[in-house]
Amino acid sequence: MSPPASAAAPAPSNQQLVLLAGLGVVVVWGANFAVQKALFGVLPPGAFLFARYLLMPAAAVLLLLYVNGWRWQWLPRRDALQLLWLGVLAHTLHVSMVTFGLHWSTAFSSALIMACAPLFTLLILHALGTESLSRGQVAGVMLACTGVLVFLSDKLLGADWAATGGDLMMLLAAALFSWYTVKSKPLIQRHGGVPVMAYALLGGSPLVLLMGLPAALEAPWAQMDLRHWGLLLWASLVSAFLGWLVWGWVNAQRGVARTAPLQYLMPLVAGGVAWWATGERFTVLKIAGALLTLAGVAWAQRAAGNQGSAGRPDRSTSEPTRPA
Repeated sequence: MSPPASAAAPAPSNQQLVLLAGLGVVVVWGANFAVQKALFGVLPPGAFLFARYLLMPAAAVLLLLYVNGWRWQWLPRRDALQLLWLGVLAHTLHVSMVTFGLHWSTAFSSALIMACAPLFTLLILHALGTESLSRGQVAGVMLACTGVLVFLSDKLLGADWAATGGDLMMLLAAALFSWYTVKSKPLIQRHGGVPVMAYALLGGSPLVLLMGLPAALEAPWAQMDLRHWGLLLWASLVSAFLGWLVWGWVNAQRGVARTAPLQYLMPLVAGGVAWWATGERFTVLKIAGALLTLAGVAWAQRAAGNQGSAGRPDRSTSEPTRPA
């Protein structure tokens, strides 16, 4: 899903409210990694995806109808087909890989690796010939890659292939979402964020439901108490749906360049919540790798921002990462 576009700048009196809203979304998204890990203790990832993709498309369709006076917004055939395909990329592939990657790895690892998504956006734009990499951007990418290797080194050396596979799956998922980010931007500019979100969800949900059906049929739904149902609704509607809408509004009010740095707090929130709620522990090596990774991402994005301020058009290398 991509945030809705808007252009109005907030009045000075509203700046604090907008900032607090952005920080609130970051806290919700960071905590959601631990929320999903807790859910996986009773609900298999496939069943979780099945339930999530029953709820989210329904919410998106209702929202699209509401904002259009309870009439369906038809898009040009070419754009609609492109969005259906991008929905497969963003939801069927990306979200499924994030979910299973998180299941095999840890909350902190998953949040940190997803914070690398802007680097993939930068590299994709360079590969498409849209963005030329400066020395600062190359240095930032190299530093972030070094940080990821340091962060994963204990799993690699300890032959923890399940967790390592989960982390590598998260990296691939981040790359897929970056491709979605690049390709969906012109569609958002033409049609707005709500129809893009609704059409993409309708395109990606059927395959998710089909793949998750066997797990959903065998899932222990009767063993879920009110807390588990609350966590499921939180992860599906509050974090993934409402959170992304609020983040889009914050982006529109503050601008992507000013909002993007808030995402660096997400791994810190995820790590703190995971430490408090699930007892996850962090070695000095992991903390060092995480700091190197975030520093590299920040360096590459700052270098991209400097290029834009020197007269180049905005290429959305500071597009926020997608929540789990």
